[in-house]
Amino acid sequence: MQPRVEPVWSPVTMDYNRASRGKRAEWRTSSHNGARSKPTLAERYSVFNLLRHGIDGKDWPRVWHEHDLKQSYDVVIIGAGVHGLAAGYYLARNHGITDVAIVDRGYLGGGNSGRNTAIVRSNYLTPEGVRFYNRSVRLYERLAAELNFNVMFSQLGHLTLAHSDSSLRTMRWRAEINKLEGVRSELIEPHEVKRLVPYLDVSSRARYPILGALYHAPGGIIRHDAVNWGYARAVDASGIHIHQKTEVTGIDVEHGRVTGVMTTRGRIATRHVLNCTAGYASVVAGMAGVRLPIVTHPLQAAVTEPVRHFLSAVIVSGTLHVYVSQTDRGELVFGASVDPYGAYSIRGSLEFTEELAGQILELMPSLAKVRLVRQWAGLCDMTPDFSPVMGRTPVVGFLVDVGWGTYGFKAGPVSGEAMAELIATGRTPDLIAPFALSRFAEGQLVGEKGAASVGH
Repeated sequence: MQPRVEPVWSPVTMDYNRASRGKRAEWRTSSHNGARSKPTLAERYSVFNLLRHGIDGKDWPRVWHEHDLKQSYDVVIIGAGVHGLAAGYYLARNHGITDVAIVDRGYLGGGNSGRNTAIVRSNYLTPEGVRFYNRSVRLYERLAAELNFNVMFSQLGHLTLAHSDSSLRTMRWRAEINKLEGVRSELIEPHEVKRLVPYLDVSSRARYPILGALYHAPGGIIRHDAVNWGYARAVDASGIHIHQKTEVTGIDVEHGRVTGVMTTRGRIATRHVLNCTAGYASVVAGMAGVRLPIVTHPLQAAVTEPVRHFLSAVIVSGTLHVYVSQTDRGELVFGASVDPYGAYSIRGSLEFTEELAGQILELMPSLAKVRLVRQWAGLCDMTPDFSPVMGRTPVVGFLVDVGWGTYGFKAGPVSGEAMAELIATGRTPDLIAPFALSRFAEGQLVGEKGAASVGH
């Protein structure tokens, strides 16, 4: 095997000055074109300001703004979903880098970040995965206070049902790995499942009897739109530019390193490009001459009319290939496995609806008369080992935060934090080192298929 040669890396230079805790923070950056920015903080949402606006009748300021596209930026992030927005936020917050453009061919949060089923958990199978996603859960737990934006994170608990002896062994395996990494997960008996979710049939008469479950108390659901909007608000306030309706059409590479990005609004000169494009990750990487071991599959989901609240946890059944949660408004959100073919379609299908209905009714027959009101699909960038691809590529300055498959939204905060550190310092954080692109050539896979259960 040929020895791996690390590409020469040039981190963004910056001058960072933060005021003492509780005071206003200032960010400024030294860019290659000499540009300086000193953003203002967003107006705080509070009872006092709510009363003040009610009295004086003034509108709240815009949450984010439109900007002219500059000819150059220190960093260009492709994809204005949770990964791209989080990377921008942590570049500004942790490293003082604000000469950044976040570009998206559609609208903010309009891709997978607005199409997922909003489940957050860290009960994965590999130690690398457990540590990584646990950090994300911790960031999500404090995100509302940090962003001054209610992201509606409800840690209801997460139950992965076991219907066979082999499933039970896998749940026990996952529980022990989770415990070793300090994550709360435990294998529970059917009567404990019944206590947590009284409407589940745990008797031996069921066609798919419940023999136990992996119970992950920190897991739950979050409002994905609120996460996108909260990050976007903070990013805009830091001085970073968000460019919607700006499609990337090419990436310029000279002598093995990135020099610029071509868009439908013109060229941007830059030496740092971060690819956060999920289902289109391989297409964008191909513009830079980088091949990724990724196949894109559609993942469908559906939601029902609101019903009285009865589901007090997220329920997953790997045997039935289905999962369900209930929102605060009472809708039941269903999902299943990815479609078994590669495609870029985001349309729903009748075949999915029929199969999903049968699976749900096997688990909860009482839902037979509940009406589905909407279904949709997202695009999952699947890797061979079901783990992401993060970090450097053979093209210097071209970074990737892709390959998330069905796990992407769960990892938004930690991915943004880690990729921001890599961009700012030039050093790969230990937390993401196992997910390097080079692992496929070196045979160092991080197999998370056993933690997939179904597509979520």
